Amino acid sequence: MAKVTKLVNEKAVRELIFDELFVDNKTEYNFVKINDRQYGVLVVDLNGDVRYVRIGAIVAELREDMTAEELMQSEIDAYNQKMADKAEKQAKKEKKIAKDKAKREADAKAKEGEQK
Repeated sequence: MAKVTKLVNEKAVRELIFDELFVDNKTEYNFVKINDRQYGVLVVDLNGDVRYVRIGAIVAELREDMTAEELMQSEIDAYNQKMADKAEKQAKKEKKIAKDKAKREADAKAKEGEQK
């Protein structure tokens, strides 16, 4: 069986845990208290390996310049912008790859035509 890449594997493990905690509202996993800020759980990843996943609670500092709601929304907006920028960069990359491939194929045909 082919190994699943680290990026895909870890994303799947995170989705599994978040679904268990926030979507299903029932969990078959045994979350164990690690310390005052974290719980941990053992799960099997897509490659069949047992993985240790830590769930942590981070309490944001109080700010004088924005409310807690505004801070949360600013972090959501920053993440969404980052993902949009990443998607745009990927689309440009794919467009350039297609353009370069078409140019190489056209050059190859032109060179083939010259040789005949």
